[in-house]
Amino acid sequence: MSNQHHFSLHQLSEQAVRKALELRRTVATAESLTAGMVSAVLADTPGASGMLQGGVVAYQNSVKANLLKVSQELLADVGSVDGGVAAAMAAGARTALGADIGVATTGVAGPEAHDGKPVGTVYIGIATAAGTNGFQYLFSGGRAEIRAQACGAALERLLEVLSA
Repeated sequence: MSNQHHFSLHQLSEQAVRKALELRRTVATAESLTAGMVSAVLADTPGASGMLQGGVVAYQNSVKANLLKVSQELLADVGSVDGGVAAAMAAGARTALGADIGVATTGVAGPEAHDGKPVGTVYIGIATAAGTNGFQYLFSGGRAEIRAQACGAALERLLEVLSA
C-alpha cells in the first residue's frame, strides 16, 4: 500500500468522521475481506469515539449468518460475495451494534477466485433507517491493494450517505 493511497484513506476517514459528528450519526462496520481495516482506519481518526459504535469481522459464512443474521438461504444460493449479502451484513451490523449507519465489505482479495467470482470482485453494503444497498466494484492488484481499495470504497460510500 503506497503512502499516497494510505493518505487518501485517512483523508476519506477524516471527512466521514467529521460529517458523522456534525450530523450526530453513529456507524457500525461488518467486514469480510477487509477484516477490520475500515473500523481501524476510522478509529485512527481523532473524534472517532463520537461516532464509531463498533465493528464485526465476519470472515466465515457462519459468522455472517449467526451474528449478522444474513439469510442462510441467500448465502447458500449466491455465496458470500454478493451485493445482497453485503447489504444484509450492513443491516446486521447496524442492528447488532445499535448504529444509525451500517457499512459492510465482502469480496475476493485473491489469489484464488471464490464462489465463482474473480479476484478483485468487491461489494460494499450500506444500511440506514431508509433501507439497504449493495454496490459492486472490480479492483485489480495484489491482495493488499484490493483490500485497501475495498476499504477506500467503503469509506466513500459512508461519506456519500452522510452527505446525502
